[in-house]
Amino acid sequence: MKASIMLEHESQYATILAFDVKVERDAQELADSVGVKIFQADIIYHLFDKFMSYREELKQKKREEFKHIAVFPCKLRILPQFVFNSRDPIVCGVIVEAGIVKEGTPICIPSKEFLDVGIVTSVEVNHKPVENARKGMEVCIKIDPIPGESPKMFGRHFDEKDLLVSK
Repeated sequence: MKASIMLEHESQYATILAFDVKVERDAQELADSVGVKIFQADIIYHLFDKFMSYREELKQKKREEFKHIAVFPCKLRILPQFVFNSRDPIVCGVIVEAGIVKEGTPICIPSKEFLDVGIVTSVEVNHKPVENARKGMEVCIKIDPIPGESPKMFGRHFDEKDLLVSK
């Protein structure tokens, strides 16, 4: 019951580490019903490993849950010889000058009063989709316009001299 109080504050710590003791069935049932996790082991290192892997698992779930919200900073320079589509969607080759570009990254142009260009919907290297691209990589990106806004056009609203930056 005391461990269940942690569910209100920090749920990852709503646990009981049972070292070298037997967990009674009614205690296990109560823990399951209130949402407390019980780890049981006869070797202290195994107990520690179970708890740490549980915390790592929770961290991965949180990452997956919030990955669409997190925006990684990036600075991209357009390779003008690799502009395949100039508007709706913009498809062009870029070199990543800094940071990480990945799907879902909103793109703007600081030199044009932070003009919103759109959102990166795919990143490819040699016609193969990749999850992200880091500094120094040359990749092809597809930028879809922001829903509800007029699509921006390469050559009219911005050109190869402008840096693309994550917003």
